[in-house]
Amino acid sequence: MEYIIVSVIVALISSAISIIVVRKIDKAKFQIFIEQAKAKAKVIEHEAEVSLKDIQLNAKINCDREFKAARKEYSLMLEKIEQKEKELNAHLESELKAIKIEKEEIIEKNNKITTIKEGLSKQKKIYEDKTLEAIKILENASGLTIDEARDLMLEKVKEDSRAQISSIFRKKYKLAEQNVKNEVNNMLSHAVTRYAGEFAAERLINNIPINDEETKGKIIGKEGRNIKSLEMLLGVDIIIDDTPNTITVSSFNLYRRAVATKTIKELLEDGRIQPARIEEIYAKVKHEFDNNIQKEGEDVIMELGIKSMHPELIKLVGRLRYRASYGQNALAHTLEVANLAGLLAAQMGGDAILARRAGLLHDIGKALTHELPGSHVDLGAEICKRYDEPDTVLNAIFAHHGHEEPINVESAAVCAADALSAARPGARREVLESFLKRVEEVENISTSKVGVINAYAINAGREVRVIVKAELVNDDEAVILATEIAKEIEEKVQYPGEIKVNVIREVRAQSYAR
Repeated sequence: MEYIIVSVIVALISSAISIIVVRKIDKAKFQIFIEQAKAKAKVIEHEAEVSLKDIQLNAKINCDREFKAARKEYSLMLEKIEQKEKELNAHLESELKAIKIEKEEIIEKNNKITTIKEGLSKQKKIYEDKTLEAIKILENASGLTIDEARDLMLEKVKEDSRAQISSIFRKKYKLAEQNVKNEVNNMLSHAVTRYAGEFAAERLINNIPINDEETKGKIIGKEGRNIKSLEMLLGVDIIIDDTPNTITVSSFNLYRRAVATKTIKELLEDGRIQPARIEEIYAKVKHEFDNNIQKEGEDVIMELGIKSMHPELIKLVGRLRYRASYGQNALAHTLEVANLAGLLAAQMGGDAILARRAGLLHDIGKALTHELPGSHVDLGAEICKRYDEPDTVLNAIFAHHGHEEPINVESAAVCAADALSAARPGARREVLESFLKRVEEVENISTSKVGVINAYAINAGREVRVIVKAELVNDDEAVILATEIAKEIEEKVQYPGEIKVNVIREVRAQSYAR
């Protein structure tokens, strides 16, 4: 036990001694490390001091070098500035000398001018005195004062000048008138040469060729039912005579005549000619014509190069195809005027497109005269104003009949083109126009009565067929209506021979078997 204790104590003492020894050794090593670090620090410090001295020395050398260079440059610049200053001073001195010399010369010239002015003033005074003296002598000699002599002289000069001016003006005016006339003739001939329009006259009849004489019998029908239905529905006069292989459709109204011709041709192709089928074909053809009118108007607008126009105006343009004035087709006349107006306006420096537009619409009212009261001028101006057409178009409508003066080149071109188209030999027929007006007036009198659906003038205007509503007009009233229409025609219309008034009242009843 004691041995163990001693062993433990010895071990503890050995451990303590070893720890103390180790600590002593570590302390000695640490001391050596510190000394070494201090030595390295001194070396680094020395090296840093040496480097710093080198940097300072180099910086000083560079600074001295740059300073010397800057000083040298400054010296050079200073020398240049001094040189420029010397040159400028020398130049200023020379300029000042020149200015001084010029000033002296100006003073000298002013002195001379003053001397001359004084001499002129003296001479003027002498001249005025002499003039007054001469005037007094003249006044005494002529017995006139200076004012009276001046007025007399001015009057004489005025008379001479007026005579001379009148002579010159007369010569110039005559020359200008001749030149303008030649220029206008050249312009018109050039325009007419460039646009050679087709013959625009319209006839009153259409001839329909047929294959054989039996077809005439089909058109007439049993007891004339087919031809009566055709004439009543179409509003035309159908003439079937001895002319071989021909049926003639007669009417003053171009639209009715065209619809009738097309209807009869389609009936002939179909072969089923009877009243019910006639009504079906007529409704179909009329619908096609109404659609074609819009398309034809659009084609005309495109042909003339007009960009845009209201659809209602385009439709009215198409309807001109079925209107005539003095036997001249209204659309053909309108196209002729539009093209001629465009050519004339272009030659006179105007707007050719605007001139063509005004020429196209100058007679647009003729598409409405069959439906509305009033002249085609007033109707055309009203419809164009409603759809915001330019002032030139409105002026052309009024000016081409002399209601207004043309306001510009385009409007004047339309007036000239209208006169050219209308005055062309063979373009119009006055007798035909008076006949058309007469039959239109007869139809208008008939349709103005209460209960009348339609009225058609046929047989070259010698008969008018009046179709009435059976619900509004009975048989007795139909007789009275025929008498009233005949009496009013006698009072208001001038016509050769007599006009037959035929009032037609028809009642139809329909039913379906199912």
